[in-house]
Amino acid sequence: MRYVTFEVPSPVGPIERVGVLGASGSVIDINLAARQYYADRVGRRRGTAIADALVPADLIALLANLEVGQDALHRVLDDLPIEVGRTDEQGGTLVHALDSVRLFAPIPRPASIRDCSAYEQHVAAASRGSVPKRWYDFPTYYKGNPFAVLGPDTVVPVPDDSEKCDYELEYAAVIGRSGRDLSPEQALDHIAGYLIFNDVSVRDVQFREMSVGLGPAKSKDFDGSNLFGPALVTPDEWDPHVHHTMQAFVDDEEWSSGSTTTIHFPVEEIVAHISQRETLRVGDIIGTGTVGGGCGLELGKYPPRGSRVELRIEGLGSLANTWGDAPGER
Repeated sequence: MRYVTFEVPSPVGPIERVGVLGASGSVIDINLAARQYYADRVGRRRGTAIADALVPADLIALLANLEVGQDALHRVLDDLPIEVGRTDEQGGTLVHALDSVRLFAPIPRPASIRDCSAYEQHVAAASRGSVPKRWYDFPTYYKGNPFAVLGPDTVVPVPDDSEKCDYELEYAAVIGRSGRDLSPEQALDHIAGYLIFNDVSVRDVQFREMSVGLGPAKSKDFDGSNLFGPALVTPDEWDPHVHHTMQAFVDDEEWSSGSTTTIHFPVEEIVAHISQRETLRVGDIIGTGTVGGGCGLELGKYPPRGSRVELRIEGLGSLANTWGDAPGER
């Protein structure tokens, strides 16, 4: 399953919806599809109530329904003919063409954001070849700003005082089941899926603030500093333990290339470590870190303002954004 959050027009203005990517470039509005499915069986009013409870138009709420919501969604999708433009009895569009909707980040309002540094090559390059000995003991991470999230095809508002606004080529896991003190084996069962994560970093600010022994702070805490998308891909469709090519392009020129298998701490170890003495909640996003060679810092160059930065991860899709001066958009 590939979940997306998208925007459609309505008589009261644009509204946010949750969908899954269907065949031939389609997006299925899963809540409206569920309303139609249950309305055909128990009537519209009761069908709407059942659909809103089981398959809500909010991805975190849907994930929180666990197997109950997933079972209901599969029944709905198995019953729905996938025809672009298909509508329900009230004229609501059940199936959109992908190019007719605006995608948001799949999780527009994460419960929290944590980002690790789990690739040895990246750490070595960022620290000028010397990896701290304690780095090998456990996966370290910082907490990001869950309100500073943008999705695909948006403008990243590069801070006025920065000439070194960098991309970071990563993937992240989304928690789909609450839990704490998890073992690595248990941790995998708590992951709802994976998505591309561009951890935007203002390097000329980062090194100044981290020189005092804290941070990162404002270098990774500004509107638009966390880019996610295009879809949340479930574990049955994407396995982080096998080789997937990771690439970054600036204005269609390849700057970075790596592999998911070069990670030092596998994702289940990362999630298990973070869960110790702390409850992970549905909608938490956990970045695994920048792949080796996956940022401008390692290359000695940075995307200029006005450039198009695109991250591609095999099996997860493509996430493109523009480095600019405009206010950020969710």
